[in-house]
Amino acid sequence: MTPRLLLAAFCLIGFAVPAHADGEVQKLITAADKARLDKYGETRKAALEEAKAGDPAEVKQLDALLAKPLVAFSDKHLTGSWTCRTIKAGGLSPLVIYGWFKCKVSDDGSGWRLQKISGSQRTTGRFFDDGEKRAIYLGSFSVNDDKAKPYGSGPESDQVGYAFRNSATEWRIEFPAPHYESKLDIMEFKR
Repeated sequence: MTPRLLLAAFCLIGFAVPAHADGEVQKLITAADKARLDKYGETRKAALEEAKAGDPAEVKQLDALLAKPLVAFSDKHLTGSWTCRTIKAGGLSPLVIYGWFKCKVSDDGSGWRLQKISGSQRTTGRFFDDGEKRAIYLGSFSVNDDKAKPYGSGPESDQVGYAFRNSATEWRIEFPAPHYESKLDIMEFKR
């Protein structure tokens, strides 16, 4: 095989192989959270099926959010202030959509960090690359102004999810099998 054909073959293989999370997240993620991400597809499917039994107006809002096309995270900046709300699908109730609160994303030089700064249920954590249109979020759940525990402190506080971008002004994180209340939490963000 000529060098030119060999190079072309390697390029094609590179495009055919799915992107994997960077090595740092693999060192940090707990076994329990890895298992939650491994079952993400089936957990999401079951939660969204249960959500269909919710209030029709809320089901319509959820369907509209999930129907939005995904865009790449590259060349988009998440830093700054956001409004955010949580949607709980499946579990104790079929579907619950909470009101809007305040969130902030910063970049400390090692990547994006999220902090939900209002509302009774809080999260703080960071994002890791997982391909062009998806990121992994590792965070810590806390209540009110309680100090968030470090990620890896246990299942009551550890959070894991996939982040998806819909536009420069909209994105979301989907948390499969959160510890409390639902089968799937979706945190929606808007500028």
